[in-house]
Amino acid sequence: MSWFHQIINTVSLAIEGIGVMIIVAGFAMATRRFLQHRRFYESRHAYLEYRHGIGRSILLGLDFLIAGDLIKTVIVLNSGESVVTLAAVVLIRAFLGFTLHVEVEGHWPWQPPHPAQRRRNHLDNGHDEEQGKRPGD
Repeated sequence: MSWFHQIINTVSLAIEGIGVMIIVAGFAMATRRFLQHRRFYESRHAYLEYRHGIGRSILLGLDFLIAGDLIKTVIVLNSGESVVTLAAVVLIRAFLGFTLHVEVEGHWPWQPPHPAQRRRNHLDNGHDEEQGKRPGD
């Protein structure tokens, strides 16, 4: 392998490593915030923020993992089999990213986001947005 391919392979591995670190660090930070929240076991707000924090870190980490795979496959491996494998991996990760986006943001990517005030009220007060009631009322 030429020195150029070795450098590109190292760069792609570093980018993938950053993606993994983002996922792990995001999970750890979200968990710490959740556990430090006063009465975390009773709070819907803490639970929703915990899920959103984990989802955001996974989304960002997936972007780095896909970038590393693209660099490695296009420049280093450059074979038909590796391109097919990359296509399958990118499709799976894109599907995960799409579903995580819906989970975190609460709307389809082609829809406008919920009004900020409505979402803020939902998170701050733990209200059920459609019925205007607290869960369990």
